[in-house]
Amino acid sequence: MTYQEKHNYDEETTEDIKKNYDSILQLVGEDPSREGLVKTPERASKAMQFLTKGYQQDPEAILKSALFKEDYQNMVLVKNIEMYSLCEHHILPFYGKAHIAYIPNGYVVGLSKIPRVVDVFARRLQVQERLTNEILHCIDKALKPLGVAVVIEAAHMCMMMRGVQKQNSVTTTSAFTGEFEKVETRNEFMNLIQADLK
Repeated sequence: MTYQEKHNYDEETTEDIKKNYDSILQLVGEDPSREGLVKTPERASKAMQFLTKGYQQDPEAILKSALFKEDYQNMVLVKNIEMYSLCEHHILPFYGKAHIAYIPNGYVVGLSKIPRVVDVFARRLQVQERLTNEILHCIDKALKPLGVAVVIEAAHMCMMMRGVQKQNSVTTTSAFTGEFEKVETRNEFMNLIQADLK
């Protein structure tokens, strides 16, 4: 008995994308009917739908589903959140880590919801700069905290596999609101994301 992971895919959308992948394979000089490629257009169609499923999700609703009243006004940090996205310029992956902090203002959010919000925005065609801002503004709007900080570090396959071909480059983006615009709060955040606490 073989393991089969189940996902729900719209049949019409899957078929339409599949046809386009079949055409792409032919245009690059491949034979879509050969054994190794027979199922590739369907697999690629489903993969593309999975990698862009963030368009069908509401990140603000995810956060609001787990808000809890709490009298806590110190920094809450979730760091080293794995992040995978597709660059909208070449539809090649970029991947890395997101570090997110907020200072509550009467409410805290279930910790798992923050990585979920990262996934929602990352599972869209993106640029890292916009991804950083979208995460920040979503948390700021849903939680209304005293401040939000987001830092993303990512490697971009469009720079590694093609173009400039620099395999060791990492891009870092950051965005801050409220209390994190103060130098001392921002420095505390930056020190914490760099610390290896055991």
